[in-house]
Amino acid sequence: MNAPLPADAATSAAEAPPDAATRARRQAEVVAALGKVLPAHALLWQREDTTPYECDGLTAYRQLPLAVALPETEAQVSGVLRTCHALGVPVVARGAGTGLSGGAMPHALGVTLSLAKFNRILAVDPLARTATVQCGVRNLAISEAAAPHGLYYAPDPSSQIACTIGGNVAENSGGVHCLKYGLTIHNVLRVRGFTAEGEAVEFGGLALDAPGLDLLAAVIGSEGMLAVATEVTVRLVPKPQLARCIMASFDDVRRAGDAVAAIIAAGIIPAGLEMMDKPMTAAVEDFVHAGYDLTAEAILLCESDGTPEEVAEEVARMLDVLTGCGATRLEVSRDEAQRLRFWSGRKNAFPASGRISPDYLCMDSTIPRKRLADILLAIQQMEQTYGLRCANVFHAGDGNLHPLILYDANDPDQLRRCEAFGADILETSVRLGGTITGEHGVGVEKLASMCVQFSPEERAQMAALKTAFDPAGLLNPGKVIPTLVRCVEGGKQHVRRGLLAFAELERF
Repeated sequence: MNAPLPADAATSAAEAPPDAATRARRQAEVVAALGKVLPAHALLWQREDTTPYECDGLTAYRQLPLAVALPETEAQVSGVLRTCHALGVPVVARGAGTGLSGGAMPHALGVTLSLAKFNRILAVDPLARTATVQCGVRNLAISEAAAPHGLYYAPDPSSQIACTIGGNVAENSGGVHCLKYGLTIHNVLRVRGFTAEGEAVEFGGLALDAPGLDLLAAVIGSEGMLAVATEVTVRLVPKPQLARCIMASFDDVRRAGDAVAAIIAAGIIPAGLEMMDKPMTAAVEDFVHAGYDLTAEAILLCESDGTPEEVAEEVARMLDVLTGCGATRLEVSRDEAQRLRFWSGRKNAFPASGRISPDYLCMDSTIPRKRLADILLAIQQMEQTYGLRCANVFHAGDGNLHPLILYDANDPDQLRRCEAFGADILETSVRLGGTITGEHGVGVEKLASMCVQFSPEERAQMAALKTAFDPAGLLNPGKVIPTLVRCVEGGKQHVRRGLLAFAELERF
């Protein structure tokens, strides 16, 4: 793209990192002030204590905060926010740190607000089919608590064993079953939290509809820029009587992509519809031994759940569609153990990739289902262009891609090529009619790509919404909404994003 650099005004998040003396003075001031609202054990500021908080799952970019606050009560959360607001100190909320876009990366002159101690399940109501939990409760723990009542929480990101519901709200997380059961936004009824000024606020409610503006939809997916969530009420759904998973093999990625579109076109909404290419299948099978077909160029996992009669009928329909689309091998899970093995492979795609490469960058874009083969073939060409390998796993049913670019972060040139590879995937996704993110958020990773998809006027509207919630711009600044600084060096344009100097982006 050849559009000029946006004329956005620079913010403090786009300035150069502070010098040591400035940082030390500010740190002493912040620690002294927070010491009045937090006990000593709940405030970290020594380097060895704050280093574990320097990044989230996007490990390539790191920044130490001035301090880390670990409140245990809502009163303490409010106190931290009020104190930081009075001092003009940025605050970055953090859950489990499993995010993959740098959304929880600290601010160099800010406080990281860790909500890890908010880990209690407050209530499970089997009659209303709801659970009210603190924001630090793990995703999977909600389903474990609801299981005795025959219920579970449907959104199931692959990190569900570790990720927290507060982080899921921030990113609007999905999972392998989101096609049928929806994303976080479809399964959360109410969010309680605090504004940047420390004022208690509540979005949504337990009724079918809430009065006033639908601010719950604005807060879910806002990446911690509008409010800090402390308590969430989620919708629970009955556990299906039966589930069966089909593993379908294809000798051509285009046939596999066409099969995804054909299943949806046939009026079938599977409980799960996932796709993996050959490199990813090989990595996963070596790690988990799920029984995948290693000869296939791509495999689909297609799940049906419901009553035994519903499952039998839907599985038969999907088998007909898959056969008609050229599947070379079809295997239906014989029992629950085999079904779980099939999904165990898919859910371990990320750790499996970590076994075959020192580092990986997981991209997250969404495209129309009919373009799945097009993006896969484009990524194969990009592997040659950038000299890096890429293994692909897809939430194929809703077109959400997760290409994992394999590289070595200790090699600056590989990191540069990896960033360019990732940006190319995002820009190609937009060109194919998609978007730059599905469920991992924008964070710092995709700031420049926001300018590929959204006009200056659209970004101004996003900024206006943030300003309405956070006039001082202290909650997670420098994330999601690009505020770019033009740097002219040697006649070429560069973009400096957030706290980091990134590679040249000539499309601006």
